[in-house]
Amino acid sequence: MDTIAGMTEFNAPIELNDGVSMPRIGYGTYKVGDDKARQTVETALELGYRLVDTAEMYGNEVGVGSAVANSGLPRADVFLTSKLWNDHHGYDSARRALEASLEHLGTDYIDLYMIHWPSPKQDLYVETFQALLKAKEEGLIRSAGVSNFLPEHLERVKDETGAWPSVNQVELHPYFNQPRLRAWHAERGIATESWGPLGQRTGSLLHERAVVDAATAHEKTAAQVVIRWHLQRECVVIPKSSHTERIAENLQVFDFALTEEELDAIDALETGERQGIDPGGHER
Repeated sequence: MDTIAGMTEFNAPIELNDGVSMPRIGYGTYKVGDDKARQTVETALELGYRLVDTAEMYGNEVGVGSAVANSGLPRADVFLTSKLWNDHHGYDSARRALEASLEHLGTDYIDLYMIHWPSPKQDLYVETFQALLKAKEEGLIRSAGVSNFLPEHLERVKDETGAWPSVNQVELHPYFNQPRLRAWHAERGIATESWGPLGQRTGSLLHERAVVDAATAHEKTAAQVVIRWHLQRECVVIPKSSHTERIAENLQVFDFALTEEELDAIDALETGERQGIDPGGHER
């Protein structure tokens, strides 16, 4: 795949199953405080990011919205995503959560709004998704997605609402690269979005031989190699950093392409173990 076409292919937006176009790489804001988010999101937008991912639970929607407003970019040029938290499951509660997020973000609409966790013990995620579909009809959101859903949750959503979510944002990195889930999503037109993409909660992914060798071969950083792996494995990826140099580096992944051998070697780092919570076995 070491061709100019292969290098630039993943720079184009992905078209979601509802026709909405979404950038393939964005800036994640998990554990970035409200004040810090103003600075880092402005920096990310200045550097060329056009997807910003936040959530009610992150407590930084005001800062993110302020950064978008101060960027000087037309609102339509920024793909803004947020998520509703577990204590807002249910139709009416979800609607109130969305209205609060719109106010915090200072925007008339959210490009992609997601259910943060299925919380299966509440048994309200289908009703919650119906609230998202209604909000989409009304133009309050452009696309309705989910996060941390398992196939059993997704199938029930489809059976009871008639619609697949456009995106499922899940833990995904070379240590837990979920090939079966990615293939399952692809068969149903659901985009896979990776959270925790650099796999650094446990272990030392950026020091793994397969990653280091690819970084050396392409004169890139280990993080750039892992981000490029996500793109070439057809995932939307949202790396996070509070350092300007790294925010810039994380976007500089369109001038090289990993070979199939390099991709396979990184795939082989799979451990089968999550670093985060199991969506099916823990009530968030």
